[in-house]
Amino acid sequence: MNDRSFVLLQDRGVLTVSGPDRRPFLQGLVSNDIEKVAHDTAYYAALLTAQGKYLHDFVMVEAGESIWLETEAARLGDLKRRLSVYRLRAKVSLEEQPDLAVAAVFGKGALAALGLSDTLGAARVLGSGVAVVDPRLTALGARAILARDRAWCVFGDLGLAESDFETYDRMRLSLGIPDGSRDLVPEKSILLEAGFDELNGIDWQKGCYVGQELTARTKYRGLVRKRLMPVKIHGPAPAPGTVVTAGGHEVGEMRSSCGELGLALLRVEPVLQGRKLEAGAANLAPITPAWMRLQHNADG
Repeated sequence: MNDRSFVLLQDRGVLTVSGPDRRPFLQGLVSNDIEKVAHDTAYYAALLTAQGKYLHDFVMVEAGESIWLETEAARLGDLKRRLSVYRLRAKVSLEEQPDLAVAAVFGKGALAALGLSDTLGAARVLGSGVAVVDPRLTALGARAILARDRAWCVFGDLGLAESDFETYDRMRLSLGIPDGSRDLVPEKSILLEAGFDELNGIDWQKGCYVGQELTARTKYRGLVRKRLMPVKIHGPAPAPGTVVTAGGHEVGEMRSSCGELGLALLRVEPVLQGRKLEAGAANLAPITPAWMRLQHNADG
């Protein structure tokens, strides 16, 4: 991937959290420290059930007097509804922003084209929107949130070439990065199985938030036995949810895929043992990304 490119992510959207109580309101709900979010710094976080299971994940960035949550467009209404349950007397407003577009900007020179350093989560104003180094992993490039009717013009002025979603998706898969509910099952998935610790989605020092107790217990008791991992697919790509087996025994299941790359939730033990994995009519070869502390989690 030699050229700096952008792709509009049609499946992503923005929910704004405004009002004088926006920070204390979010602080008691999300997995990362909202007090660290600033005009020049974005963070990755999740909203969980009271039992510590995944509901939504998002990039949090400050824009003016609001916190923008960049997340799945199709589930914006659900995120707004769930946050509203906790609003009570807090002085906050929650608004979907259909006029804002989200883009991924990636490739050699992409961060420099946006005027960004290579610091994780670095953010700056871009037109009437913002650009941020992806706070999960710098290898993902950047996210830009712009007025939908101005996006192509802004990117063209920056010398960025439009790419296709499949190119970005393949890069994401090769790095082992989950893509919302394509890879994480609402009310079932556990953050540490999906790499949220290594991908900077959890602050272990902040105060209480919804679902914190189970998340902390999982980490400190070493209870992570499965990991969401990239896999090379040899054969027809298995559909999401296809059972993965090793020696006839179930060891995981497929999640999203694109071509010969996919993500699968796999038991750590057979992966470390190098056992042959199958899903449907395909063989799977697990890939351990450089950022993933697989052995550490397996040892508990």
